[in-house]
Amino acid sequence: MKYLESEKFDLMPAGLNVSPHKPKILLIYGSLRERSYSRLLAEEAGRILDFMGAEIKMYNPDGLPTFDNDRSVDHPKVQELRSLSLWSEGQVWSSPELHGNMSGLMKTQIDWIPLTMGAVRPTQGRTLALMQVSGGSQSFNAVNNMRILGRWMRMITIPNQSSVAKGYQEFHDNGEMKASDFRGRIVDVMEELMRFTYLTRDNASFLVDRYSERKNEENKVIEAMNKADSK
Repeated sequence: MKYLESEKFDLMPAGLNVSPHKPKILLIYGSLRERSYSRLLAEEAGRILDFMGAEIKMYNPDGLPTFDNDRSVDHPKVQELRSLSLWSEGQVWSSPELHGNMSGLMKTQIDWIPLTMGAVRPTQGRTLALMQVSGGSQSFNAVNNMRILGRWMRMITIPNQSSVAKGYQEFHDNGEMKASDFRGRIVDVMEELMRFTYLTRDNASFLVDRYSERKNEENKVIEAMNKADSK
C-alpha cells in the first residue's frame, strides 16, 4: 500500500491490558455526489486503518431523512446509523467544507446519533478523528466545528486532524489518494486514532463517569425508596 508497506505499524501499547480484538472504527462522510471527495477521503482512511489492523465499517448516508426525532426515528437508515455507532469503539468524520462549515448532510448524521438511548450511550467514550476536504485553499472551519460537536457528545476527540485543500487534485481516477503531504497527514491522524483507541476503549466508562450523573441516580433511588416507604 504505497509507502505504508515500508513501515511496521505495531500500535498496541506494550504492557497494557487491552482487549485482543481489532479496534472497531466507523467512518461517516458528508456528501452524496457521484465523485464525493469526502467519501474518497474516508475510503482512503479506511484502507489505511485496515492496514493498521482495525475492523472498519462505513455508513452510506443515502436515504437518511432530515432530522426529525418525532417522525423518523424508526427509519431504517436512522436505525442503521445508531447501530453502527453503538458497534464502534472509534469514529472518523469526513466532511466537505460548504459555506465555511461542515455540510448539512454531515450535521444531519451527527444529529441522528443521540447522547443517550435509554441506558445506552452511543458516542460517549469513543475516540474520534476529524477530516475535511475543500474545493479551494486549505482551511479548518469544518474540522473545528465538528470538534465542538465531538466534545459535546463526550467523545475522545484526538488532537490531530486533517484538512485537504483542492481535493479534486488529490485523487487518482480510481479513487485512491495520490502520494502527498496531505496523504501523509491522513496516515498521521489514523495512527493517532488507533493509539488513542487502544489506550481508552477498555476504560471508556471510567473516563466519562461524572459526579453529577452519579448524584442524580442516587437521588432517584432515594426518591423511589421514600415513595415505597410512604405507601
